[in-house]
Amino acid sequence: MDHSQQDGTVGKALLMLDIIADSGTSLRFNSILDVSPFPKATTYRLLQTMTSQAMLSYDAETQKYSLGMRLVRLAHNAWKQASLGPIAAPHLNQLASAVGETVHLAQIDNGQVLFIDKRHTSHHFETLAQAGRIAPAHCTGVGKVMLAYMQPEQQDYALKRQTFIQFTNTTITDKQALLEELGSIKREGIAYDKEEHENGIISIAAPILTSSKLVIGAISIATSTSRHTVEDLKQYKDLLINTTMAVSVEAELYLHPTSGS
Repeated sequence: MDHSQQDGTVGKALLMLDIIADSGTSLRFNSILDVSPFPKATTYRLLQTMTSQAMLSYDAETQKYSLGMRLVRLAHNAWKQASLGPIAAPHLNQLASAVGETVHLAQIDNGQVLFIDKRHTSHHFETLAQAGRIAPAHCTGVGKVMLAYMQPEQQDYALKRQTFIQFTNTTITDKQALLEELGSIKREGIAYDKEEHENGIISIAAPILTSSKLVIGAISIATSTSRHTVEDLKQYKDLLINTTMAVSVEAELYLHPTSGS
């Protein structure tokens, strides 16, 4: 269901922002109109309003719209206040330094993986995951491990948001098959991405859990198949879990500080 239709003008405006953000570049009006579900007049009015509010920027010379500086400020404040980024940063640094591989921090956003932070210590390979990017949950290590530890209602909602697109030959494209793997993941405490999202990229992921076992994020160690096998990644399991536990402890202290009284 398209919630932008239900949420009035705000929902429509946010959809315009999504269109431009997801494009990864600045767009002309006609390019936006091509993918906008709204009439030409409505699309134009939304763009004009958001430009006047500095949510979008308009370059009169190129006649293109791009994300505005107000969004940058809001995103920065959201990163500091609502994400695990600031809390996890020193732990990500330590983990990346210890393993010499790429480390990702992610949380769930509307059933999808939102990458919050990344440490890239190897120049031998690159992953699609970048801070601020969205990825499917059904085919990523961080996504599957968060799905596995969700409460039933939350998990059911997230599973309904999966498209089960096949990215590689090893992508899980069936809900029942995914559910079976999620059960195994929860029993083992970790998840693996076996080239399921990107060919040549594998990872091991662990959940960040509160003391009441609610999943609030995940951390993964990713590498290239030219460097390691999935079996090799198992050597990082204890270090990875210790890192997620440390982040969890600090997150709870940050979110629920003890009173001095």
